[in-house]
Amino acid sequence: MPRSPRVHAFLVAVIAALATHLSSAAFADSGTIRLTVYKGGWILGGAGGSGTLNFNGRRYGLDIGGMSVGFTFGGAKATLSGTVSHIRRASDVEGVYGAAGAGGAIGRGASTIVLRNEKGAVLELSGRQTGLMVNADFSGLAISLK
Repeated sequence: MPRSPRVHAFLVAVIAALATHLSSAAFADSGTIRLTVYKGGWILGGAGGSGTLNFNGRRYGLDIGGMSVGFTFGGAKATLSGTVSHIRRASDVEGVYGAAGAGGAIGRGASTIVLRNEKGAVLELSGRQTGLMVNADFSGLAISLK
C-alpha cells in the first residue's frame, strides 16, 4: 500500500522525537539529597535551610530559600531525604521548585513531596516535619549550590 508523503513525514518526526527524548533520558543521572527546611509565616510564609547533594561520588552543599502565598500559620522544621533524578551535572539541581498544597502539622508528622525545577530535575523526598503549621498555599523553593 503506498504511503503519502505527509504520513511518512509524520512518522519520521514521531520517531525522531522519541529518539531525542529517550537518548536525553538515557544520559541523565541521579543522586541522593538531604534537606533541612525551616518554614513559618502568617498569611505570607518564608522558608530557609540547607542540605547536601551526593552525586557521582561527590558531596555538594546546598542553600535553600523560599516563599509562600496563601493561608499560612505557624512554624515547622522539615527534615527530608530522597533522590534527585534527570540531572547531568550537580548544577542541574539548582533552580526554583514550585508547589501548591495544603496540610498541617501539630507536633510530629510525616511528609512526602515530589518537585520539579525548570531544568527538569525531579526531587522525590520524604521525611519528618515537626512544629505547628497549617497551610493552604502556593509556594516556591529555591535551591542553589554553596
